Amino acid sequence: MNAMRYAIIIEKAGDNWSAYAPDLPGCVAAGDTVEETRELMREAIEMHLAGMREDGDPIPPPTVQVNYVDVAA
Repeated sequence: MNAMRYAIIIEKAGDNWSAYAPDLPGCVAAGDTVEETRELMREAIEMHLAGMREDGDPIPPPTVQVNYVDVAA
């Protein structure tokens, strides 16, 4: 199986952190720290893709690109 690299968004959510993958609607995770949330999101993506394969759904390719721009503060 080929490795795929999906962009995830991690946001502060009150007392914890939450994350989602824009290319995989419905695939979300939450944790107490950024690191925990990142790991839980990796696991969530793996489970999400496994479920899609089991259901015979096509696996969407990663399309989201993450870029940053500098602006004056």
